[in-house]
Amino acid sequence: MTGDDGGGDVTAPASAPTPLDWKFSQVFGERTAGEEVQEVDIISAIEFDKSGDHLATGDRGGRVVLFERTDTKENGGNRKDLEKTDYVSNRHPEFRYKTEFQSHEPEFDYLKSLEIEEKINKIKWCQTANGALFLLSTNDKTIKYWKVQEKKIKKIIEMNMDSSKAIGNGTIVFSSNKQSHTANGEYTDKSYTNLSKDFSSLGAIQSLRLPVVTSNETNLVPRCRRVYAHAHDYHINSISNNSDGETFISADDLRINLWNLEISNQSFNIVDVKPANMEDLTEVITSAEFHPTHCNTLAYSSSKGSIRLIDLRQSALCDRHSKLFEEQESPGSRSFFTEIIASISDIKFGRNGRYILSRDYMTLKLWDINMDSGPVSTFQVHEHLRPKLCDLYENDSIFDKFECCLSGDGQRVATGSYSNLFRVFGSGPTSVEATTLEASKNPMRRQVQTPSRPSRSISSSLTRVVRRGGESPGNDTNGNSFDFTTKLLHLAWHPSENSIACAAANSLYMYYA
Repeated sequence: MTGDDGGGDVTAPASAPTPLDWKFSQVFGERTAGEEVQEVDIISAIEFDKSGDHLATGDRGGRVVLFERTDTKENGGNRKDLEKTDYVSNRHPEFRYKTEFQSHEPEFDYLKSLEIEEKINKIKWCQTANGALFLLSTNDKTIKYWKVQEKKIKKIIEMNMDSSKAIGNGTIVFSSNKQSHTANGEYTDKSYTNLSKDFSSLGAIQSLRLPVVTSNETNLVPRCRRVYAHAHDYHINSISNNSDGETFISADDLRINLWNLEISNQSFNIVDVKPANMEDLTEVITSAEFHPTHCNTLAYSSSKGSIRLIDLRQSALCDRHSKLFEEQESPGSRSFFTEIIASISDIKFGRNGRYILSRDYMTLKLWDINMDSGPVSTFQVHEHLRPKLCDLYENDSIFDKFECCLSGDGQRVATGSYSNLFRVFGSGPTSVEATTLEASKNPMRRQVQTPSRPSRSISSSLTRVVRRGGESPGNDTNGNSFDFTTKLLHLAWHPSENSIACAAANSLYMYYA
């Protein structure tokens, strides 16, 4: 997909772009062989800012770590000019550790006898101002608004007077506590005598010894500006900034709230899917995101595999959607696992808002907001796992929530899988690009040059599973073994370059093409 100069709608390219050659760029927090990863160090959120010059990660220990771009820009330092140019390729990005801070602490809700984890669920960058960075971070219950700014450190380097130095118009000689006898046997302090003589004769006044303070060095200081709390009864799964720069939304299983960044003690409930009787509950909200350019439009996904587009101008409570996107079920394909694997774990708008990318357990789907009859493209992420759904259900892997992302030019989409693998697909209707990479220093584990949309045979696969009683996780069709304990859930695409950051346990891997 290519964008026009005015940032309008995107149309799919007539010819598919050449598959990218992905290369390893950097890794932060790489484990040594046999090193045990602490639970609190596992990365749980990744987000580039709009410029792509900063990257933030959150972990299960409640910490936020910031990274800064260090390589020079070939197109100059003006980011606005860079965004107007064509999508950048083959640029080697280099990031460095910038700072980190403790965003959330573990809490206990005494009214509900409920432990609240410190784990960071989502991070969203806000608009920068006066050289300061602003971002939102959230755990299950509380959202925080952070400001990170460079501050000058004041240090005492010296005192303004030394005992051996001259000051004023006379020489000051301090007493060394040495005394001597006079001829008549009296004790005389020579130092005191000299000091009195100098001061009395020259009229100098003894100066105070004051510290000399300098502020040459700078340090990054994170400061929590606001705390948005006590607005969600269920776990927060999404936060999203509005294009107006003033508001944002937060979503849990049953409600979506609208906040003003400047007001922390009040929010407006704009979506409420909670039934009068909880026994009638059939679906929950799984993800929500604002449209990137239209401040009145947002989308949210559900556990039934549907995406609803709502318009804030219609009513205060958006209980009616303006558009509904869902794929019709194939006749005879329904099974015990159908609803589970149909649940959407993540949605992302394309850069101009024309397309929505969604991720369910088995597939990626690309939706055109002008066409609600079905997805324009479907990408099979790990179709070879379909015969193993029984095993995945028993070990709870089937409930893993994988994220997805789009390239800035909209020509490619990406998502994660098991064994720390992630897949990159060409999004055009004629594209057959489907690259599988591993989160390691040698990412080119396997190159797939076959069509990325094979026909689905749900019923036959499930019949085999039921008949055999399930299979233990083993090899895929290419003979590669899969480890379901290692999974690549979180990844982000650079907004203006072919560069991907992804998390494998406590390690952050960077790739470029």
